[in-house]
Amino acid sequence: MQALIPYLMFDGNCEEAMQFYIKCFDGELGYIGRFGDSPVPVPDEFRQKIMHVEFKFWAGSLMASDHVPGAGYTTQATGSNIHLSLAYSDPGKMESDFNHLREGGRITMPLQDTFWGDRFGMVRDKFGINWMFSCNMGKSETKS
Repeated sequence: MQALIPYLMFDGNCEEAMQFYIKCFDGELGYIGRFGDSPVPVPDEFRQKIMHVEFKFWAGSLMASDHVPGAGYTTQATGSNIHLSLAYSDPGKMESDFNHLREGGRITMPLQDTFWGDRFGMVRDKFGINWMFSCNMGKSETKS
């Protein structure tokens, strides 16, 4: 089996982000590894930071880590041009998740009905991750 699994990098607040996403999406954490549990040399203040975590929700997952400044094997999360797109069949569930995820973040596009037939909106969460929300409302028509 093949899969595309998004991998997010955080600036020292990965664990806080994962707990927030559990609340937003009713997910759960899979494997959690801390830098202090590995042979990777890190400064003492990073020993409890997340080296790798899997966040499981819906029918998939994403993975994440804390960025270690100066390490050369992680990248800083700020300035990302990546957006995680969430597809819904229930507009009420989408609105609920949208409202959870915007807590402490910023709505970059309010939820709205679109010309292509979806209800759509975008949020940059309090960790700087960009999310897109989409729910087909059954209004799209094929033009020939």
